[in-house]
Amino acid sequence: MATFTVWKFDDHTAADRAVTLLESLQKQELIQVHDAATVSWEPEKKKPKTRQLSSLTKVGALGGAFWGLLFGLLFFIPLLGAAVGAAAGALGGSLTDVGIDDDFIRQTREKVTPGTSALFVLTSGAVQDKVLQAFEESGLKPELVQSNLTTEQEEKLRDAFAE
Repeated sequence: MATFTVWKFDDHTAADRAVTLLESLQKQELIQVHDAATVSWEPEKKKPKTRQLSSLTKVGALGGAFWGLLFGLLFFIPLLGAAVGAAAGALGGSLTDVGIDDDFIRQTREKVTPGTSALFVLTSGAVQDKVLQAFEESGLKPELVQSNLTTEQEEKLRDAFAE
């Protein structure tokens, strides 16, 4: 089963450093990355930069249209007006099937703000203790914003990174 997670960092460049770490973990076969994207929001900018990560995956499992729609819903819809928002809302309803609902959008908007960055990643086969250890040792201190993990799994991740 694939896991979709969103990790927030308190530095606008940290998500890019996390990608380098994920690449290393994938080479060690400690995690399989199916698709990923980053959001980097410089402190003085009005909107974030988004990037689908082709360096981690040969062909993204979710595709550019998914990332475009998701980031549009998360960061640009309030700026585009009600007409575009309504159309995207209808399209966005189909994302509920993969755990992306109004609550996900609200939580992510509240957390990913100017001066921060985020890593959106679809993974499987993670050797969790090794991956957690690598992130702890990296000093990146990610905050789990959202996942489709069970509540128990999510609590374990949150606890591991809270220390």
